[in-house]
Amino acid sequence: MTIKTAKLGVISSGRGENLRYILRAEREGWLPGKVAVVLADQPDAGALRIAEEFSVCHEFVDPAGLTRLEYDRQLIDRLEKAGVDLVILTGYMRILSPDFVRHYKDRILNIHPALLPSFRGLDAFSQALEWGVKWTGTTVHVVDEDVDHGPIVYQRPVPVWEGDDRESLKARIQRAEYKAYPRAIRMFIEGNPRFEGRRIVWQKERLRE
Repeated sequence: MTIKTAKLGVISSGRGENLRYILRAEREGWLPGKVAVVLADQPDAGALRIAEEFSVCHEFVDPAGLTRLEYDRQLIDRLEKAGVDLVILTGYMRILSPDFVRHYKDRILNIHPALLPSFRGLDAFSQALEWGVKWTGTTVHVVDEDVDHGPIVYQRPVPVWEGDDRESLKARIQRAEYKAYPRAIRMFIEGNPRFEGRRIVWQKERLRE
């Protein structure tokens, strides 16, 4: 991605708190991107409320009665009308169709609450506790046609403490996500990434920790 300021399209199903921190980073001038539109597949998604709070264009796109491909074509239509360069998933609970992934090839980011490739899929918090790992974390990755599988952009580790339960670990990982996602988006925009298999090669100096 060689543009100086990317137009972002956010798709969400739930709370949308990652969107809040992305928008804060944008408004503070730290993020070289602008959220152009927020779409949700749930009418009560928190992301829609946050978008309204920040005066960002937003819309509930009703999936009722539509196939996955039909629904994704509706999303593409709205994203294209908004001139979106980069698609950002924040707690989006539907699996994107191959057509959608190909349309935005290497331009879709997702955040997962584990250090991929460990603990893919649902409830990564419980998976980490069941395995007894000492560290887990969060991963921002490029979306491909498999689930929680694409090239890794950025990871932020989180310790697992003695006495942690699912909710305490989840809260700590979510706090890490709020820092990780804006950072990863900035890295992706400024770093002009090139893909070599599963690896990302940064063609420009990327943001340091």
